Amino acid sequence: MSESSINRWSRAGSPDRNEVASRAYKHPNPRMLFEVAAGLSAPRKELPPKYFYDHRGSELFEEITRLPEYYQTRTERAILEAWMPELIPELGTRALVELGAGSAEKSRIIITAMRAAGTADLYVPIDVSASFLDQTAAQLRRDYPGLTIEPAVADIAEGFERPRGLPHPAMYAFLGGTIGNFYPPAAIRLLSRVRAAMTSEDRLLLGVDLRKDAGRIERAYNDSQGVTAAFNRNMLLVVNHELGANFDAAAFEHRAFYEPINHRIEMHLVSTFEHEVRIPGIGLVPFAAGESILTEISCKHDRDSVAELFESAGLHIQIWRPDPQGLFALVVGAVA
Repeated sequence: MSESSINRWSRAGSPDRNEVASRAYKHPNPRMLFEVAAGLSAPRKELPPKYFYDHRGSELFEEITRLPEYYQTRTERAILEAWMPELIPELGTRALVELGAGSAEKSRIIITAMRAAGTADLYVPIDVSASFLDQTAAQLRRDYPGLTIEPAVADIAEGFERPRGLPHPAMYAFLGGTIGNFYPPAAIRLLSRVRAAMTSEDRLLLGVDLRKDAGRIERAYNDSQGVTAAFNRNMLLVVNHELGANFDAAAFEHRAFYEPINHRIEMHLVSTFEHEVRIPGIGLVPFAAGESILTEISCKHDRDSVAELFESAGLHIQIWRPDPQGLFALVVGAVA
């Protein structure tokens, strides 16, 4: 692309989607270029949260899950530890397919319950980060000899294939409250894809962060050690690495707050001064002082909101299992 066309784009405003698609088509990472171009040319700039997760981003998220403010992981883990030894034999689960597997730390609780029940045939971790997924699979093979592990690299927001030869009953697990990172229409599309892969024997195990005191929620996304801030800024480093951009991560402040109308956390990167960022294939992206990039939402749910999502996706709630404090819930969904 010539310098004149770069300047014409940045000065004239956002290009149309056909122009963005044409430029992205010739790029080594066309989907990312298209999504970054579309997000940063929108009236309110935003980037997809999947771009948090290079290897470093995955490590930072694992560190977040161990922070004292971040109640979600330890609460969900406590429910899993108390419930899986009872639930897995009841369901007869032979295969575990996990969406957004990460380090699979909580999956180990399910796998251990499957082995105790004598039904641990297959584990399929699905994640967007290939290097992190390979590392996870290698460790699990050492820890669970005899368990077949078939990792799959996929962006679950875009789709995934049903594993071939999947034994049934299978459990599709989507843990960590990650369903909250999707706007409701996108959450329904994701759940509909899971529903399409399920047989009547299979079940969905969904983790949901519950609606509660806003202060408690905000502290989980503004930890005192600054790990979440580093995780947030890491997205800019991912864009730099993958697209050759020149974001200065230090020029952006982490900001996270609870938006009560839509019952969600919004996480932003806020420009601390007026400047421009150059992204090859896109051009110069201007930032005003105080202008932000929305990097993540995290919707909080209750039983009624989950029931609405399930109904729209062709599922129904079979079991609702919250923790005693009402912080977090695990939900078993079945084909409607």
